[in-house]
Amino acid sequence: MEPLSPGRIMEVGMSFWSAKTLLSAVEVGLFTCLGDGSLTGAELQHALDLHPRANPDFFDTLVALRFLARDGDGPGARYRNTPETAMFLNRRSPGYMGGFLEMANARLYPFWGCLTEALRTGKPQNELKHGGASMFEQLYSKPDRLEQFMEAMAGISAGNFKALADQFDFSRYATLCDVGGANGLLSITVAKAHPHMHCVSVDLPAATDIAARKIAAAGLGERVTVQTLDIFAAPLPTADVITMGMILHDWNLEKKKYLVKAAYDALPPDGAFVAVENIIDDERRENAFGLLMSLNMLIEFGDAFDFTGADFSSWCREAGFRRTEILHLAGPASAAIAYK
Repeated sequence: MEPLSPGRIMEVGMSFWSAKTLLSAVEVGLFTCLGDGSLTGAELQHALDLHPRANPDFFDTLVALRFLARDGDGPGARYRNTPETAMFLNRRSPGYMGGFLEMANARLYPFWGCLTEALRTGKPQNELKHGGASMFEQLYSKPDRLEQFMEAMAGISAGNFKALADQFDFSRYATLCDVGGANGLLSITVAKAHPHMHCVSVDLPAATDIAARKIAAAGLGERVTVQTLDIFAAPLPTADVITMGMILHDWNLEKKKYLVKAAYDALPPDGAFVAVENIIDDERRENAFGLLMSLNMLIEFGDAFDFTGADFSSWCREAGFRRTEILHLAGPASAAIAYK
């Protein structure tokens, strides 16, 4: 038996060090600055307008964390992106997902400092705590911020939506309605992969305006449309497949069940309801990201939460669905599927 070590406790307990180092690197545009090239520490410091104290500690920390590569040692060493940061954290890359990290840095990082208070009170620790509007009210009132948020979410959802389009059997269906469709990415992804599918992206007006532009740019206007709808005030459009990408976890149990029943009512017999989420394993032991996301819902909304496949199955059977299954997509994300 190996002797006990506090190593992992220290690693997790101090992980905010490494998290903030990465978030600050994204904030100052370090990975975009490097692009496909390389710079010395002095050149990088100057290009990013950083204090001399940042060089070389900041850059070498990113090397040790494997977010940068370094050729050589000492003042003449040159820093460059790793394949991962070149793909996902360079703003000029089509795979850029740093928008989500920018949002995390600007909003979530300070709010998570109040997790203990959230655990004791069950109340949100975001703008609402100080008398401000809710996150969604703020976003939907400012189209530029809404589009930035949607781009951030699209960056982390694109792989999941592509996996859904590849792995789910759409051959049996002809129409899809994406509820809370944001910028239309899920509908666009499915339509590109399955030329027989016709899709509608449903959301509030500010979002559907953005989605309409994205759909037109993708050249899919004949098969992908938008529809403005308050999903809690009117029935959902009928379709063979109803999808919700990262929607159910935003709400409390009552509204989750409302949306599940709304999906059931909008589907024909043999239709499918698909919820793309960071589904927590039924034993609640493995999917740490899903569990952390549920804590994030506490921070943001108070009574919202992420859920297990068993939870989803229970709500769906209560609504009338005949069977459910879980389809793993990418990383911690899965599609929870219910068949009418």
